[in-house]
Amino acid sequence: MVARYGNFVTYDPPLTPLTVLLWVLPLAAIVAGGWIIVARTRRRVRIRQDVLADAIPAAGPRAGVGVYLPGVVIALVVAAISYSQTGSYPQVRAWQQATAQTPGLLARALDPTAQPLNEEEMARLALGLRTRLQNDAGNVEGWLMLGRTGMVLGNAGTATGAYANA
Repeated sequence: MVARYGNFVTYDPPLTPLTVLLWVLPLAAIVAGGWIIVARTRRRVRIRQDVLADAIPAAGPRAGVGVYLPGVVIALVVAAISYSQTGSYPQVRAWQQATAQTPGLLARALDPTAQPLNEEEMARLALGLRTRLQNDAGNVEGWLMLGRTGMVLGNAGTATGAYANA
């Protein structure tokens, strides 16, 4: 699946120059646009002050950064809450844990003297095997094990697909 859709399928994309460019270029454009707006505004204010020096009353103190700080904090809090509610981070964390536990679960499943896996552990083993087989599609033993795991879990689609790839 990674070969077909790229590394973004694994929720762990590599940091490439293109990725950096896609994040830095819009940020640079926003900063440059803001700088242009500020520079033009200052120039207009300076020109008006030169032309109408007597007509313009003295300006009071300008608002500092403290005025914008609550808005920035609120925006960051809203973004964090939105991500935690819709970002599916718990599922990604569970997938990463299942991938990390796969070697141990596989060794336990193949050892006849070890305690048998329960249904939750079998589901994590199947998830880890599917992830491993995305990177190593030629692993026949892995496909067979995924097929057996699919049969134990009662997932005929996973089992038949795995046996077809084996």
